[in-house]
Order: sequence, then structure tokens, then C-alpha cells
Amino acid sequence: MVSSLSSRKLILYLIVLTSFINPFLGAAINIALPSISEEFQMGAVGMSWIAMAFLLSSAVFLVPLGKVADIRGRKLVFLLGNLVIGLSSIACALSPSGNMLITFRAIQGIGSAMVFGTGVAIITSVYPPNERGRAIGFVVTAVYVGLSLAPFLGGVLTQYP
Repeated sequence: MVSSLSSRKLILYLIVLTSFINPFLGAAINIALPSISEEFQMGAVGMSWIAMAFLLSSAVFLVPLGKVADIRGRKLVFLLGNLVIGLSSIACALSPSGNMLITFRAIQGIGSAMVFGTGVAIITSVYPPNERGRAIGFVVTAVYVGLSLAPFLGGVLTQYP
């Protein structure tokens, strides 16, 4: 258990930030799909794969990567997950085709599973029982704020690149 209050707060801030970003990445893309469709001349099936690749890979890899985190270390998996999300996000932005975008969205989903599967576990191991509920409450709030703001911010990002 981390004893320093400032260390626990830093960990909480980082996990809250990633807890906002992950659902945001999954939901904000829906607003951009018409623009992506025009850019890559994709049909409805291709467009659905752009959204579903992230969600499907997140769901498929969540439990196995959680087990890997238990074996190899939560911190390592959390940090690698953030690295995967960051690099795959850049790759998504630079994708030259719809198929490449779908591939990078799937990789982004794997990174999301790495981060999402370890965030609450790290909070549970860092915070003492009397402070744990509040910390987890902040994480859950960040998830729902990310889901709620995704359509609005996705629209802003699509309208004003």
C-alpha cells in the first residue's frame, strides 16, 4: 500500500484521467463516422467496424489482460496500456485507409482493456479501506463524464479540426 498521500492522489488523478479517456474514445467516434465515411469512401458495414473494433477488442481482451496484470504487475500493464492507447491514437489519426483505421482502433481497444482492467485494481491496492470507496467513486464518475461528454466533444473535434 502506498503510504504517501501525495502519491495516492497522483495515482488517483492518473487513473481518473484514463477512466475518462477510454469511454470517450469508444463513444466520440460515433459523431465522426459521417466525416470518416466521406474521407475513406466507406459503406455502412465498414463504418460499423470502426466503432465496433474498439469495443470488441476491449471486451475480448479485458479478462485475459487482467490476469496478465495480476501475474506480471498492474503498474506495468497500466503503463503499457497507456502507451498502446497513445501510439494507436496517433496511428488512427494518420491512417491512410479505412482498413488501417479499423486495425488501429482494435489495437486502441486492446490498450483500453489493459488500462481499464487495472485501474480499479490499482486503486484498491493503493487506498486503505476507509478511503477506497471515495476513490473508486471518482473513477466511476470519470467514466460516466467521459461517456456523457463524448458526443459533444466529438462533435466539436469533428466540426473544428
